[in-house]
Amino acid sequence: MPKGYWIAHVDVRDPERYKDYVATARPAFERFGARFLARGGTWESLEGAGRGRNVVIEFPTFAAARDCYNSAEYQAAKAIRITVADADMLIVEGAES
Repeated sequence: MPKGYWIAHVDVRDPERYKDYVATARPAFERFGARFLARGGTWESLEGAGRGRNVVIEFPTFAAARDCYNSAEYQAAKAIRITVADADMLIVEGAES
């Protein structure tokens, strides 16, 4: 079964309050087996404008990635995030090997 990946491109407007989002989201990520592959760090745009922060999170399955996003735990975190950051987020199914 293919893994699922969250890919997020984020512009953080309030870095201090963004920490509250991260702390609030942690239980959802732990519950659904999330593994961070990229979280911030140096980036280079090859095409398009890009955003200031880029995140890639691996989940055991596409369903787990979707369920994490829809969970009460993550929705509580999202309520914080949308007040302190602008984001483009998607879930993508991984390629089976």
